Amino acid sequence: MFGPHLTIDLYGCDSKLLGDMEHVYRILDEMPALLDMKKISKPQILPYEGSPGTFDKGGISAFVLIATSHISIHTFVAQRYASVDIFSCKSFDTGKAIRYISGKFKAKKTETNLLSRGKEFPKEIRKATAIVVRERHDLKSRKQK
Repeated sequence: MFGPHLTIDLYGCDSKLLGDMEHVYRILDEMPALLDMKKISKPQILPYEGSPGTFDKGGISAFVLIATSHISIHTFVAQRYASVDIFSCKSFDTGKAIRYISGKFKAKKTETNLLSRGKEFPKEIRKATAIVVRERHDLKSRKQK
């Protein structure tokens, strides 16, 4: 596969931390080293005031580019919620990432999903070829039934 993509949904967070641009910046500045990733940009932070008449009452959208992909954070202050994505083409300690980010926002509840992206990405041609051949054979077999 190309790499893991971890999504973390944080509920019941400290609203002051969710709206603190310096706090979000520090998280994105520290997190790559914590996960043994190489940061290739400074964190980019954008406040957002929200859209009248919608659920979105404002927060922060932020990301940092890493050599192997990115880490992003979107906060929703009024809802005390944050969504975090960590995508990398190399493995990382997902448990450490979840504990770190949950603690930084003082989340009461955490929901996570781990996806395997790019199953056919040709990092190792032989392995990728075997996967493609097997999946196409399985698909063909199902269609014939």
